[in-house]
Amino acid sequence: MRLVFGLVLVIGIGLASFAVYMAKDYIGAYQAELASREQSVPTVDVVVANRAIRYGEQITLEDIRPVRWPEEAIPDGAFVGVEAFLGTDESKLRTALRSMEKDEALMVIKVTELGQDAGVSSRLSKGMRAFAIRVDVATGVSGFLRPGDHVDVYWSGTLPSAGNRQAEQEVTQLIQSRVRLIAIDQTADEDRQSPTIARTVTVEVSPIQVATFAQAQNTGRLTLSLVGAEDDGISDEVVINQNDLLGIQYEQVVEVEREKVCTIRTRRGSDTIETPIPCTN
Repeated sequence: MRLVFGLVLVIGIGLASFAVYMAKDYIGAYQAELASREQSVPTVDVVVANRAIRYGEQITLEDIRPVRWPEEAIPDGAFVGVEAFLGTDESKLRTALRSMEKDEALMVIKVTELGQDAGVSSRLSKGMRAFAIRVDVATGVSGFLRPGDHVDVYWSGTLPSAGNRQAEQEVTQLIQSRVRLIAIDQTADEDRQSPTIARTVTVEVSPIQVATFAQAQNTGRLTLSLVGAEDDGISDEVVINQNDLLGIQYEQVVEVEREKVCTIRTRRGSDTIETPIPCTN
């Protein structure tokens, strides 16, 4: 009996040793294959957030770290290397323009330039200007506007009626489509979720559009219409007056030129006789 028990024990130990040996070979082969794959896929250092970063926070060296990233899958606008993000002047830091979570890649559109804060000037594209539009609960889409949204801008005012300069009529016209908002009141935080009844919104426009909006705001009132997030189309020309609104149509009076008739008057006693003759001019 003892001999059988010893034999079973020896066989069990042998099988266990063989299993360990096979597992070791399998793990070694798997690790070698992973190392081979890593060597075959070129990677570079991409800067990611080392912690959760919120809008308006300055980003220091402790807030970032490099991560090996496949060279063919680098996000557009990502910072390759810590030096590209921090620059040469350690006193100039970048500021977050959007909230970022831990291990999220930092990109150009999410941070300011070196030394800039998160103000409106950092949001403006090259060649563009900031213009403030007065709004209220009606003209400002009930406070549901956020920085980063796009709006259509309508002008409402009075114009002389066609053909009668003394009469005036109310007109509403689309003057600009898909204008980007860069600030609501005094905040440019695109991550703000709660609606706010704003008194002013700041839009990004070209210099000629600044003149257009200034003239429109001084001669009438501006109303904003929120554009859908997935809508990238440009609205067609829109003009509505009171007659269009109420469906009023005026008949056009056409004057018919009468044929000219020439006559000769002849007096016979107390009677006057008119005789038609051909007109000479």
